[in-house]
Amino acid sequence: MVAVQEAATHAKEVFTKVGRPVPKMVLRLPDLDQAKSAVLNSLTSKDAQRGYRHAIDEFIEWYCSEPRLSFSKAVVLRYRMHWESRHLAPGTINLPLGAVRRLSYEAADCELLSSDLAAGIRRIKGVKRFEVRLGNWLTSEQSQRPWRCASVDNLKVRRDRALLALLLASGLRGHEAIDLEFGHLQQREEHWAIVHLRGKPGHTRTVPVPGWVKGVLDDWTQAAWLTSGKLPRRVNRNGKAWGTELIEKAVWQVVNEYARKADMERLTPHDLRRTCARLRYAAGGALEQIQFLLGHVSIQMTERNLGGKQRIRWAVNDRIGIEPGL
Repeated sequence: MVAVQEAATHAKEVFTKVGRPVPKMVLRLPDLDQAKSAVLNSLTSKDAQRGYRHAIDEFIEWYCSEPRLSFSKAVVLRYRMHWESRHLAPGTINLPLGAVRRLSYEAADCELLSSDLAAGIRRIKGVKRFEVRLGNWLTSEQSQRPWRCASVDNLKVRRDRALLALLLASGLRGHEAIDLEFGHLQQREEHWAIVHLRGKPGHTRTVPVPGWVKGVLDDWTQAAWLTSGKLPRRVNRNGKAWGTELIEKAVWQVVNEYARKADMERLTPHDLRRTCARLRYAAGGALEQIQFLLGHVSIQMTERNLGGKQRIRWAVNDRIGIEPGL
């Protein structure tokens, strides 16, 4: 009798009278994998897919290691406490929480999870940010150092100059620079531009290209005998371009190499991107136009890249009347 009741209960959990699956409270590994695939298929950016895949895999590993838990608000709050106990930055904690919220949404949409449970999970807020972190921006003089560091003039140097110019003058992200193709470079309103550039998260924008940057790009492509395909390419030991593309890690290597040559430390491709934004703003560029240039959805993100109003170079507490020798 007990066995019959358990079988009936299990059947009730899986199917309704009309044969449709009933949303569950406890998700097993196949259910989680199905919801994960739905999340990844809804994303168009490769970077977003990579980040969400890693975050969801971490949650699935934690969820399956615990006793059979219902996929509910209380469980996700426990997962948040698990991350907070590691004393990580708010942004580092909010990323996996956002992935779990997205996972619950897709699970409910696939009729794997109760809509009430999914709604409770989506109401979980991220960790508030109380600190204000100061990014790394270069001055105009520092931005010119990499051009003066090249002691030789070969094909690799010309390729590296083209990459640095795209990051510094056009504010491209690393993956946007390596995905740039000949067809992107077109003239608009009598000005060179990167047209229909697909950025993050899957948004398309047009980026103006200064004339001198176009000259640096032409110098590289003509020396490498490139006329189609992607602009950035690998350069082999014989000093010749080969392959059809460049990996994003190579952009980091180029930035780090020239940072060391210019006696600058802790420089990343995004530092060059935010430097482009600040130099444009200091030169009188409109905030709205800088937002279009960087491809930000919100103006607040653009302001964060500008670094707000705090300036360390001319700190307000340098001369307050208590300096020695006064």
